[in-house]
Amino acid sequence: MKEKSLDFSFKYGALFIIALVIVVFSIINENFMTYDNIADILRSISIVMFVAIGVTLSQIVDGFDLSVGSTVSLATVGSAALMVWYQQPLIIVIIVPLIIGAVIGLLNALLIVKIRIPDLLATLAVMYIIGGVQKTYTKGFSIYNNMRFQDGTVAKGKFTPEFLWIGQGKLLGVPVPVILMLVAVIAVHIFLTYTRWGRQLYMTGGNREAARLSGISVNKIRLAAYVLSGIFAAFGGILYASRVGSGQIDAGAPLLMEAVASVFVGYSVLGAGKPNVIGTFFGAVLIGILLNGLTMLNVPYFGFDIVKGGVLVLALAITFVHLNRKKA
Repeated sequence: MKEKSLDFSFKYGALFIIALVIVVFSIINENFMTYDNIADILRSISIVMFVAIGVTLSQIVDGFDLSVGSTVSLATVGSAALMVWYQQPLIIVIIVPLIIGAVIGLLNALLIVKIRIPDLLATLAVMYIIGGVQKTYTKGFSIYNNMRFQDGTVAKGKFTPEFLWIGQGKLLGVPVPVILMLVAVIAVHIFLTYTRWGRQLYMTGGNREAARLSGISVNKIRLAAYVLSGIFAAFGGILYASRVGSGQIDAGAPLLMEAVASVFVGYSVLGAGKPNVIGTFFGAVLIGILLNGLTMLNVPYFGFDIVKGGVLVLALAITFVHLNRKKA
């Protein structure tokens, strides 16, 4: 009976907590379950979800990408600079940051796969490097419409309506970021579950030597995972800039912990016991609901990190208790 109870709690615990939190906040505040508020919750987690997808991919190959937050920050100021400083067309504003994200992923892969630096140390170093690059490039200033440079001149470009629509617009009454997030979640889920490359990612993370002996190019698979992680984080940065209408310094710094917490909560969704994008989505939903509900209750924002940390500790505890029990 105890074993069945533990299995049930591991499999459905996260979904039960989400349902419980929704019920509690709905009772406390009648505006919680309105369409507008639900749309706001999903919109708020859309950027985190793109970052979390990148972390999920690195976790699948038994790695960890700590540089995703800095990648978001660089992509945010990069896309803003291309539009406000250099008056580039929309296609360039989107493609260049994605290329930057891919290059950062490639750098991570080089350090981890070729030089064999442990992933946490390698991506930690890259996190600081990229964080320094974005601050040096902008001289520590955020980028916004009609900003004034140190020499007294004013930036000629501005955020175009087309770019802002990506983060602020609606399609058939649904926020565009929510649509993009759902498309990404479904596409990545299909890729990981039903394609040969997705299965190779899981095989590489599960047993690298066995995967190598079965003919899988392990190093190429790991490289692809980190490159994809960088690309998804960069798209999160683009979405951030289009949502707030400016290029904020260190925009991605708070997103790292939320993304990591979402990934580890996802381990227990439906008893997956491994990184998976559907579980990551529900983890992001849980964090989004908690933060939204606390905001509606007027809880001071500086207490939010306690909630994020608590969710992460709970997710890690549940996951590793279950995994250690399976090994015993």
